[in-house]
Amino acid sequence: MSVEPTLKLTSLAACAGCAAKLGPAALAQVLQPLAGQFTPADYPHLIVGLAQPDDAAVYRLSPDQAIIATADFFPPVVDDAYTYGAIVAANALSDIYAMGGRPIFALNLAAFPEDMPAGVISAILRGGADKVREAGAAIAGGHTITDSEPKYGLAVTGLVHPDRLFTKGGARPGDRLIFTKRLGTGVIITAAKGGHAAPADLAEAIAGMVHLNRRASEAAQAVTGVRAVTDVTGFGLLGHAHEMAHLADVAFILEYAALPWLPGARPYAEAGHFPGGAERNQRFYSKWARPAPALGLTPWQERQLYDPQTSGGLLIAVAAAHLPELVERLHAAGEPAYIIGAVETGHGEVWVR
Repeated sequence: MSVEPTLKLTSLAACAGCAAKLGPAALAQVLQPLAGQFTPADYPHLIVGLAQPDDAAVYRLSPDQAIIATADFFPPVVDDAYTYGAIVAANALSDIYAMGGRPIFALNLAAFPEDMPAGVISAILRGGADKVREAGAAIAGGHTITDSEPKYGLAVTGLVHPDRLFTKGGARPGDRLIFTKRLGTGVIITAAKGGHAAPADLAEAIAGMVHLNRRASEAAQAVTGVRAVTDVTGFGLLGHAHEMAHLADVAFILEYAALPWLPGARPYAEAGHFPGGAERNQRFYSKWARPAPALGLTPWQERQLYDPQTSGGLLIAVAAAHLPELVERLHAAGEPAYIIGAVETGHGEVWVR
């Protein structure tokens, strides 16, 4: 029985749940100078770009075909090299699924220390390649540099019909909100880094992170009443919920008791095992959050709503009349379908009650 190579988690507290990427405030600041340079008027075939921020870029090739392009990478979140590669790939592929597309090929993006054993590098790349193959796509090339800390990711290209594209905007008052995975990967990974997570809890989190959103996306694509979709990743549930609500100029109502948590997620949060991204997310997005006072949420319960997720589930806004069909299709595909809230009139607020 072979044992997969392992690697040292060098900065997990910073990168758990994709928190190694820029926080929302910093990201908005650095992108601001680009605003207005790539407008729909100048690039009429660019359906989704910087002017309409979403999970991936979309470029129309013909009346019935468009390409989706996305890129994502981050440092290790688990010790096992193969599993790390698989998690990264599932996370990158998720952006294609969130747009309603089908991935066709991916390019490796990698940075490794010069003294990293070749077997470890090979295991990381093999983990990513196996997950891409599971998605029905191919690894077609890539680029690798040396760096003091390992980083791995993918640039993924997919296809979608322009008229069947999912975007973050589009939710309407009366829609219901569905989520397709459990929450809590950020705190669990952070707890594991400090040796505080039970092996069974970490295994549950890993199982969710390596699980592709492919079947959930395909189920949503088959339902005409799906209005908007995103995948919940580095900005946490409230951050991504606000993005959807803001782009649609509505308010989201989240039912706190309906939120699905991974085993151990709440005790580790109560013990304070939050990645750094949770605080940054809360600092930026809390201006739109409206927790009901009657809930009596503790500070750790509020912060957990901003916990950065790695390879999280799809957050779907679906017309109420089509909710039963979506739930049925998700369950038939072997996917969870957590009904966590609804859409009401508003201007980007996220109410938690």
